[in-house]
Amino acid sequence: MSMIGMYVRLRPAEFRRALREPDWARERAEGAAEAECAAAPVPPSAGAVPPRCHSTGKAWHALSFLLDRIGFPVDVVYGDAAVPDASPWGYGPPRHLAPDRVAAAAEALTATPPAMLVEGVTARDLAAEGVYPAAVWERGESLEWVVDHYRELRQFFSGAAREGDGVLVWVE
Repeated sequence: MSMIGMYVRLRPAEFRRALREPDWARERAEGAAEAECAAAPVPPSAGAVPPRCHSTGKAWHALSFLLDRIGFPVDVVYGDAAVPDASPWGYGPPRHLAPDRVAAAAEALTATPPAMLVEGVTARDLAAEGVYPAAVWERGESLEWVVDHYRELRQFFSGAAREGDGVLVWVE
């Protein structure tokens, strides 16, 4: 079974409710995931409604490793803190980023070019660090698919910040 990084954007009132009512948050996240994350990503267009759900697929751990390596100021992979009293949504309880932290993340993501993320790093480096999925890095595959996920994550956080949303994150 694969481990997949997941995100859902919540409007400020929804975000506050999610922190008070983790069961409601799970229902809301599952609904968004079913409606949006199962579908193929659609390129942005003028007037398009930004997605409320996002997945980094199996790239979540590589993104975490690469962002930590450059001293990224916000933990966009694991969030700031666990949702209080939430049960596991896969590999632990969901975590969250409040709207102000989403804005800080979006700003930092915009300021961090994709090339900076992988500069000086090879698949061999990720394999040596035990980054998931290990088999990909042991085969020496390109880091370009992680960069593609990074670009999509930048877009997701930019949309969330623009609308003042909070974000829930989890690995399932």
